[in-house]
Amino acid sequence: MRSRFVALLACLLAAAAVGPPVRAGGVPVEVDVALVLAVDVSLSMTGDEQAVQREGYVAAFRSPAVHQAIRQGMVGRIAVTYVEWAGVGNQRVVVPWTLISGPEEATGFAEQLVQSPPRRSTWTSIASAIDFSAGLLAGSGFEATRRVIDVSGDGPNNQGRAVTKARDDAVGQGIVINGLPLMIREPSGPWDIKDLDLYYRDCVIGGSGSFMVPVRERDQFAAAIRTKIIREVAGRETGPLLQRTQGEPRGNCFVGERPNPDWD
Repeated sequence: MRSRFVALLACLLAAAAVGPPVRAGGVPVEVDVALVLAVDVSLSMTGDEQAVQREGYVAAFRSPAVHQAIRQGMVGRIAVTYVEWAGVGNQRVVVPWTLISGPEEATGFAEQLVQSPPRRSTWTSIASAIDFSAGLLAGSGFEATRRVIDVSGDGPNNQGRAVTKARDDAVGQGIVINGLPLMIREPSGPWDIKDLDLYYRDCVIGGSGSFMVPVRERDQFAAAIRTKIIREVAGRETGPLLQRTQGEPRGNCFVGERPNPDWD
């Protein structure tokens, strides 16, 4: 099927993007978590939103609280890469796999983000972002206790294969997908949805201990990213941030999908 071929191609391209596996003495480097930060740069993200988003990630990796969380892991180090994504085939590794075991490496990761201004592009393919990120994890060269994809964005999947299929394929590989739905602006465009948090909860995140942190106010952004990264590094399986209650509405996983017989 075309969707499986494209998913495989995304994985191969992602693996090629990071270069040779990282090894120490011929043995894969052990880390508590291998974390892909997959960040939406589609046109629905305003320049102001992108700046706030980037500043939030920079501040998180400069944060002593994040440094402490990394040190307190069983291994005491993590591997992180930062990816920008938009439509199908439009993913870019901004910061390649970086081994972080202390404040110096964490702030170095933050500085690399500072030096690479965010870009913008068309369409929103969360499915392709997940497929690409899964490929990065497969080719990282790290021996990770946990493998996590952290997806942030302000709209639903509107290009490529169904987001639920990409999610299920990644979860089937033992990958956890967490979410950061951005709900700062009122829905205004054709692809905007009001209940983006429900969409992320029911259609995007998945795997053991998966969670999401909705951001509804601009001034919450930096704190939300810091909290999410600390939770991902710590690996506490405390369940979804939003608990379902009887009769609670469900997210429509096909709200942005365009029927295409070539995708399954």
